[in-house]
Amino acid sequence: MPKRKAAIAVGGVAALGAAALLLPNANASQDQDNATAGGTAGARTMKAADASGLAAQLEKMLGDAFAGSYYDSGKQQLVVNVVNGDDNLVVQAKKAGAVVRQVENSTAELKAAARTLKTKATIPGTSWAVDPRTDKVLVTADSTVTGAKWDRLQSTVQSLGSGTATLKKSSGTFKTFVSGGDAIFSQVQGGNVRCSLGFNVTASDGSPAFLTAGHCGVAAKDWSDSETGQPIATVDQATFPGAGDFSLVKYNDAGTQAPSEVNTGNGQTVQINQAADATVGTTVFRMGSTTGLHDGQVTGLDATVNFQSETDPGGVDTVTGLIQTNVCAEPGDSGGSLFTQDGSALGLTSGGSGDCKSGGETFFQPVTTALQATGATLGNGGNGGNGAGEAGNGNGAGDQAGAGDQAGAGDQAGAGDQAGGEAGAGAGDQAGAGGEAGAGDQAGAGDQAGAGGDQIGGGADPSGSAGSAGDQSGSGTAHDGSSSLTGNH
Repeated sequence: MPKRKAAIAVGGVAALGAAALLLPNANASQDQDNATAGGTAGARTMKAADASGLAAQLEKMLGDAFAGSYYDSGKQQLVVNVVNGDDNLVVQAKKAGAVVRQVENSTAELKAAARTLKTKATIPGTSWAVDPRTDKVLVTADSTVTGAKWDRLQSTVQSLGSGTATLKKSSGTFKTFVSGGDAIFSQVQGGNVRCSLGFNVTASDGSPAFLTAGHCGVAAKDWSDSETGQPIATVDQATFPGAGDFSLVKYNDAGTQAPSEVNTGNGQTVQINQAADATVGTTVFRMGSTTGLHDGQVTGLDATVNFQSETDPGGVDTVTGLIQTNVCAEPGDSGGSLFTQDGSALGLTSGGSGDCKSGGETFFQPVTTALQATGATLGNGGNGGNGAGEAGNGNGAGDQAGAGDQAGAGDQAGAGDQAGGEAGAGAGDQAGAGGEAGAGDQAGAGDQAGAGGDQIGGGADPSGSAGSAGDQSGSGTAHDGSSSLTGNH
């Protein structure tokens, strides 16, 4: 059997082709020195990846005094929160180059608040995460949380105290973002499942594989690079719900070439250099097969999200340990890659609320956690599982799908609302032509066509000028055949 070359592109590849030209400008802004950055005296400017590494070091050094950290993207500085800090430790943190901020709530207190929420307010359509910028737990409720459920949530948050937690309402509905991507396909009872690839990796036995969302791996075992094609990859491990949303899928052909790069179309690629831990405040990019390239910021870590259960109409699928962002996403972006402008792999798209017109929250599975749990390494054996600064030689990024080639993809309805009306077998309910088991239920047989259009606008460039990057067509046309795993690369 000839070797296959997996030309995997992260999400909607076409948009990144133009955005790649913008990324060097963003890098330049992060490389300013103290004289031009206008930062806090004594604190040094640094890239987001360097801030992540420094934050990890300071967390160990400060111990119980450490109360979180975040990246000030405007000043390119790391801000570290401390409580009851030893003056000597504070001095050391400042000497290391961080901005040190005294706060009221310790990490232990904020974690205790999260445990109270878990006990008293595990309600479908809710989420919570620690926001180090406010030194509080940010609790979010989607549009389905009303009546007695809202009263219960509000009462629980109020019991924690205004200085510990805040509550906000989201206009959308928390759901897993599956269906609609021209990426990978699986035949299941009731129709097809379609998801997006995240990053190419090397499995612990040395075989080529990729990471994608766990709810995709729960939904189906065998995956193809075309809607009616033969399977080319098989799920090896899958986690959803519970402690994450990730799956490891091995290519059936051990000779598959899966390079550590993002195929951006038109012969352009972006190298994925390493896996890194996310830092609040970092500017990030998300590629999705429905909506292409979008950017935003990390807003919270160790987030808990309560999706409406598919297998139990009155139940909840709780996922913990996620990255919370204000990057938009839509059905079909599930499994797509979250990364930084310097080529660091951060996350896999899990779910969220809203869309790319009204905005919303999107949650991601940390790549470092997925690597550690599966024993995989980024690319051809690079150790990318321990955070920033450890480069992985690797087979990095890859969401499959052209510029939003979604005709025939099932639109996703709610967090578990059956729209196609047909219950599927296997791990969960399946709807219409794109039933997703163990994730957010999918609806209909093709409600997704054209959903990938006009997805960039002015938001793709951190400097504020997206230019032609917004010309992504929703017509379903892939660029240079890159929507196929075996397409041009």
